Amino acid sequence: MLPMSSRPFDLQFFLAHICEGRSIHKFHQNQIVFAQGEPADAVYCIQTGEVKVTVVSEHGKEAIIAVLGAGNFLGEACLTGQILRIVSATALADSQIVRLEKPEIMRAIRQHPAFAEFFIDYLLNRTFRVEADLIDQLFNSCEKRLARLLLLLANFGRQSEPQPILAKISQEMLAEMIGTN
Repeated sequence: MLPMSSRPFDLQFFLAHICEGRSIHKFHQNQIVFAQGEPADAVYCIQTGEVKVTVVSEHGKEAIIAVLGAGNFLGEACLTGQILRIVSATALADSQIVRLEKPEIMRAIRQHPAFAEFFIDYLLNRTFRVEADLIDQLFNSCEKRLARLLLLLANFGRQSEPQPILAKISQEMLAEMIGTN
């Protein structure tokens, strides 16, 4: 038997056994998971499907921040004291998402070191991805940004095999994601 620390963390098993403050929701394509300006009171974990994260400026211009699939978290900024959502999340495909109330996820982080380590690793990797996206936006041509985005969407270069992109992504959506028209 392997020691606990050398086993990979099973997020789905863990989420299934958090009793209080957890609910499972099904979202259909184009259904809003949460909207910019709503209270930031929970963290979400995508079990199946895909979700796009967007922000709308004061002038009504929308930007796509990310497209996230199974195993990704949404709304984690509420853990930093954010009171209102600064982004919106919308299902790109039929999705099943676990909603974890802020007090419950805070308790899980404090009481379950394996989850805390997993979650911190996730947040650090997400921060790295956001920084890489910003650098890409500032220094690369739109062709290079598009190529990088398509590889990221297909999970190319990750530990698992490249995956087909599940959601139907239009040319307009790709353009928004790379910051061009």
